[in-house]
Amino acid sequence: MAITLRQIRYFVATAEVGQISQAAIHLHISQSSVTSAIQELEALLGAPLFIRSPQGMILTDSGRHFLNHAYSILRSVDDAMKSPLPDNTASGSLRVAASYTVLGYFLPHHLQRLSQSYPAIKIHVHEKERAEIEQSLVEGEIDMAVVLTSNLRHREIAYETLFGSVRRLWLPARHPLGERSVVNLSEVANEPFILLTVDEADKTALRYWNQSGRKPNIIMRTSSIEAVRSMVANGSGVAILSDLVYRPWSLEGLRIETVLLMDHVPAMNVGLAWRKGVTFTPAMEAVREYFRQSFLTPQLSSGRR
Repeated sequence: MAITLRQIRYFVATAEVGQISQAAIHLHISQSSVTSAIQELEALLGAPLFIRSPQGMILTDSGRHFLNHAYSILRSVDDAMKSPLPDNTASGSLRVAASYTVLGYFLPHHLQRLSQSYPAIKIHVHEKERAEIEQSLVEGEIDMAVVLTSNLRHREIAYETLFGSVRRLWLPARHPLGERSVVNLSEVANEPFILLTVDEADKTALRYWNQSGRKPNIIMRTSSIEAVRSMVANGSGVAILSDLVYRPWSLEGLRIETVLLMDHVPAMNVGLAWRKGVTFTPAMEAVREYFRQSFLTPQLSSGRR
């Protein structure tokens, strides 16, 4: 009997939410279907993947190890379904800039796919901060950028948003707020708050906090997403970050839960940017078309070429 995608999807859903009942709701199936799939998977692998407890489903060491492989399998399947057909006629060199968050949590995966789809395009990637990216685009030092489009400020920059990554409240396992389906910022204001500063995340956060009329109880500011992840997981505080950088486990193997926020907290928008009026080269067109096909954006941003 071979492992199926159904078993892997049900396993990942359970690992992420920590409860079979919640996984079943998320997947729109019965709890018994999730339970059966996990039992089948454990039998095939010859090892327990979860410890069953009154608090929920806790991954074993084998479960944490298999979860990484499960994510890889699902990404590969998703790639196969979304990957555009290679265009062997597109060629050239492309200078691309990316900010820290985009380069660390989004772009490498797509660079690999681009190299396979467009082998004749040579992409040179540069990590820069937002202001430096804008200046480099205006001055022609780079051709395109993959950036947080919600942060862009320069009036000579055109952009196209590919997707918005929802920001949620990050909590340690078994935190009282984790039992809620949604929370508001007035409740979060009572918690020790860890503020991420990289890619102007702190400025964005303080804007929506100010709009809410509340103030976060900031106990630490850091540019390290992994530091935030570890501190939340070990119970030192809470944070509000996007799904793009979310992982259910810290480096120490401790679980992180997420809860949706009731207040208006803007999504973290990711997309492409270029200088207004620039003539697109075949390489630029190919890369933009790749991202359009990959994300199937229904509406283009108003900042067009």
